[in-house]
Amino acid sequence: MLGGNLARLVRGPTSQLYRLKLDGLFGGKQVQHGNNKPKSLHKTRRTWLPNIQKVSLYSAILNTMLRVHVTTRVLRTIDKKGGLDEYLLNTKDKKIASEFGLQLKEKLLQERERRG
Repeated sequence: MLGGNLARLVRGPTSQLYRLKLDGLFGGKQVQHGNNKPKSLHKTRRTWLPNIQKVSLYSAILNTMLRVHVTTRVLRTIDKKGGLDEYLLNTKDKKIASEFGLQLKEKLLQERERRG
C-alpha cells in the first residue's frame, strides 16, 4: 500500500533501505559504506550500521504499548517531542521514512479524528 509512496519519499538506492519493512522508526538513517584506512594505507571496504534498539513505547491515543525497533537518534527525538504520538503527528512523512511509521501515523490520525 505505502510502497509507492515510500519510494517517492526516500531517496537513494533501494539496497540502502535495508530494514524499512520491519516494525521500526529509523528517521532516515541508512547503512553507510566506506573504507578502513589503517597505517599501512591498505584500504578495505566496510559498512556502518545504524544503532538500532528494540524498545517498548506507549501510545496515549491508542492506549497501548508498542514494541518497535528505533534508532537511538529517533529515541532522543521522541523524548524531546514528549512521546511517541507527538513525534509521529508532528514529524513530516519524509523524515519518518518507514512503512511502519507511516501506517502508525495514519492509524493515530484516524483514532484521534474518531474520538474528536
